[in-house]
Amino acid sequence: MSTPDTPRVAIVTGGSGGIGRDICQRLAADGMTVVVHYAGNPDRAKEVVESLVAAGATATSVGADVADEKQVATLFDEVERLYGGVDVVVHTAGIMLLSPLVDLELADLDRMHRTNIRGTFVVNQQAASRLRRGGALVNFSSSVVRLALPTYTAYAATKGAVDAVTLTLARELRGRDITVNAVAPGPTATPLFLNGKDQDAIDHLANMAPLERLGTPADIAEVVAFLAGPARWVNGQILYANGGIA
Repeated sequence: MSTPDTPRVAIVTGGSGGIGRDICQRLAADGMTVVVHYAGNPDRAKEVVESLVAAGATATSVGADVADEKQVATLFDEVERLYGGVDVVVHTAGIMLLSPLVDLELADLDRMHRTNIRGTFVVNQQAASRLRRGGALVNFSSSVVRLALPTYTAYAATKGAVDAVTLTLARELRGRDITVNAVAPGPTATPLFLNGKDQDAIDHLANMAPLERLGTPADIAEVVAFLAGPARWVNGQILYANGGIA
């Protein structure tokens, strides 16, 4: 367990992405040492690290394919070598490929299965093995699991699997003083979400929420910071961060 003189250490998978970047910044602002994971863009991860260090934080970047158990084990090995242990794992890494079920390319289903489901299993296995007492694991689900929006069938199915892993793993870690939760964002203004949508579609999704706007990465990062830090009595939950859509 980290001490008041030893900052908590957080790994953020997909930490160079839209929501991931804000999560890294928010956890660093809370005094955590942040490891920015990336899959294929080391330069973007380096930019995030440089911004964190410039703000006075301790940070580094490490690459890995989240669905490759050897690479993910090496990622955790490197973090333990650098900082002595891991206290928080935030697993944001995922992909979203949209299509009505009848037109779905099964290759797209396989890609999402590999990253979103297998990747969650692999990262969660390492987190369950490595997190120190008092630690927190935060997975990423999606509000589309409950909203059942057309064209999201396969993506929602992969995130339903994330829910199942999260709820069960929280109980499997009984006695370890480790919380396991998931955040389920609603429509959030990130490149992943906005890609391929026209303005009418974006406006429609924004107006679904009683707050009449899209979420921002900072909105989601705030929820993650709560689960990663003070929320020690929140465990085995899926938190819907969607502005009240449902």
